[in-house]
Amino acid sequence: MTPRRSILVGIGGAAFFAVVACAGWVWSLGPAPLGKNLETSHVVLDREGRLLRAYATPEGRWRLPATVDDVDPRFLKLLLAYEDRRFYAHHGVDPQAMARAAWQLIRERQIVSGGSTLSMQVARLMEPREHRSFRAKLRQVTLALQLDYALSKRDILSLYLTLAPYGGNLEGIRAASLAYFGKEPRRLSLSEAALLVALPQSPEWRRPDRQPERARLARDRVLDVAVAQAIVPLDEIARAKVEPVPRARKALPAFAPHSSDHIVSREPDKRVHRLTLDAPLQSKLETLARERAIALGPDISVAMIAVDNASGEVRARVASSDYFDKRRAGQVDMTQALRSPGSTLKPFIYGLGFEDGLIHPETLIEDRPARYGGYAPENFDLTFQGTVTVRKALQLSLNVPAVAVLGKVGVNRLSARLTDAGAGLVLPKGEAPGLAMGLGGVGVTLNDLTMLYAALARGGVAQPLIERQGEGVMNPRRLLDPVAAFYVGSVLMGAPPPDNAPHGRIAFKTGTSYGYRDAWAVGFDGRMTVGVWIGRPDGSPVPGLVGRSSAAPTLFDAFARSGHTPLPLPAAPKGAVFASTGKLPPPLQRFGGSEGAVSEPPRILFPPDGARLELAAGRPADPVALKIAGGAAPLTVMVNGVPLPASGARRTLMFQPDGPGFVRLTVMDARGAADSVMVRVQ
Repeated sequence: MTPRRSILVGIGGAAFFAVVACAGWVWSLGPAPLGKNLETSHVVLDREGRLLRAYATPEGRWRLPATVDDVDPRFLKLLLAYEDRRFYAHHGVDPQAMARAAWQLIRERQIVSGGSTLSMQVARLMEPREHRSFRAKLRQVTLALQLDYALSKRDILSLYLTLAPYGGNLEGIRAASLAYFGKEPRRLSLSEAALLVALPQSPEWRRPDRQPERARLARDRVLDVAVAQAIVPLDEIARAKVEPVPRARKALPAFAPHSSDHIVSREPDKRVHRLTLDAPLQSKLETLARERAIALGPDISVAMIAVDNASGEVRARVASSDYFDKRRAGQVDMTQALRSPGSTLKPFIYGLGFEDGLIHPETLIEDRPARYGGYAPENFDLTFQGTVTVRKALQLSLNVPAVAVLGKVGVNRLSARLTDAGAGLVLPKGEAPGLAMGLGGVGVTLNDLTMLYAALARGGVAQPLIERQGEGVMNPRRLLDPVAAFYVGSVLMGAPPPDNAPHGRIAFKTGTSYGYRDAWAVGFDGRMTVGVWIGRPDGSPVPGLVGRSSAAPTLFDAFARSGHTPLPLPAAPKGAVFASTGKLPPPLQRFGGSEGAVSEPPRILFPPDGARLELAAGRPADPVALKIAGGAAPLTVMVNGVPLPASGARRTLMFQPDGPGFVRLTVMDARGAADSVMVRVQ
């Protein structure tokens, strides 16, 4: 050992033991804080731990909690190589580093370096000081020893990763990585990791957004240390040095602001909050809502909810089109606002009808003018379709058939069933449940409406939506029996989609409230249910705002942007009946017909199938008799697909052949049963 090194070791050892002795005296005065009461930012994370939103501390600092598991392992290697090579060997204070600091003090007659370990740096960050002094250094040593005694090395590293300064109001590696690189610290490149190792030593002097050249030089010094210690191959070092340093700060993520505000206010003493949301999907739907609102007008807002069918967990909640847009009342949560649902409750009316055995999807039902006391429902387009199947009535959202079925199942029963499933229905003040409820005469939230549709996708089982991670399933309720839910889903799967949208991929229903105030679209596949609301938050009318033309395209876009191939709905449950109208049991063939009446299907007695009818030569053809047996009136008769004048209950008709050739004669009764023959006129 050289004389100089012997002197250095002797001085360092003496200095070390002197400092430790003084530190022991300070320790005897009482324990120092160990970070348990450290105030950090509120952070809201998604289901995978990705940052949705962070809140600054009361002092305006971005101090996001971080652990060893949150950072790239290569960053930790660079950090220890550059700041504290013997971190895992010492007990908070490194004698060798103290020796070097003591020799520099004697030689230069001032503090050149403090010989600080990472534990001592954490101590300094926990108790900031304005000036360097022996007393301050002694306090750091004391707290460093206490930290090493009370905490694991991983915990000490986590404190450093949370507290290290990175310039301005950025503290901790997570805030710095998001602000400078727009990414989480677990995905850092070598160049980025080296820059974040260098910044805490002189965070303001080396701020890359203000002093990019100084930041680059500091980064390169860290890379040179990595070369000296053979931590990283030379070719990677060369590539890292040519990467530019960031010259501006990025905004920290601010997704799901309404959900974040709610959970932070609900649990103010908690610093890390976990939601069931999926950050990538949340981002895509927020972008979609903003685009759609801009396209629809300056006062329009858009709200959306996406729910996982199996778990009932909310995967995305877009409560407004723009949280910071005052004109659109962006801070109002429109997923929780009471609005008129338009026609979106019709599937549950038909569902109760299926459950009660009143109707089947292929049951015939009348869409004709009807009056219920002083109430006369009309269709949206002010036309009537006549006799249609229940399937078509729901797919076309016809009002008269829906009101007729509601009259049979009962308004109070519908209200009670939806309420028991967890939906909060609110009637206008002083109003009692009435038939108009089925067409939107009640208030409901997008949150509850989406929950009800998710129950259809789940075989009729409803449960409250879950948005906080770890809540679990709460109080599942039966909304509809499995067969009824399956019928509703299969009917809605065939609803005509918006222009240029794929058919048969999503079971969905649209709705438009009275006065064009609210446009709705709610749909589901085998994986996910999505609800969409569009309108003005203040409830003002928006001429031309219709669910089918505004909300439905947004719904289909939401499914397309989710990145998932639509899954088919679950298979038909036991008890589901697949039959045409004429093959159904007679009571199910026509809604509102004579219950229990049984009749034979219609048959064409004359002319028989394959008959040849002779025309008289030289003069016009005489009318030909058509005789029918069986069938439930009224009968519909067609010649080559063209209906004859209404026949009512008559069983003998006359038709005029157009001339020689083949003629197809068809008869269909009120229950949908039919018979057909082909004859030749010559």
